[in-house]
Amino acid sequence: MNAIISVIGQDRVGILAMVANECSNFNLNIEDVSQTIVNGMFTMTMSISIDSIKGSFTDFVDYMEQKGKEQNLEIRVMHQDIFNSMHRI
Repeated sequence: MNAIISVIGQDRVGILAMVANECSNFNLNIEDVSQTIVNGMFTMTMSISIDSIKGSFTDFVDYMEQKGKEQNLEIRVMHQDIFNSMHRI
């Protein structure tokens, strides 16, 4: 199964690296990444495999949301089924 991570915030060095490192800590494989910078705002969407997650998916979601707050970023993680349902409407 997959999940989608979205990140929005003021652009600075290391955002992608930080998110990738946290994925690694939870044993998550990054399958695809799309990022752009518009008027100094960093936006990224990342698809990850959660098949081999270390711990629970809910723990990862909560952890990444807190990590985002600490870094002044908006980080959201949602299961791909929810993401797909939202974009079918």
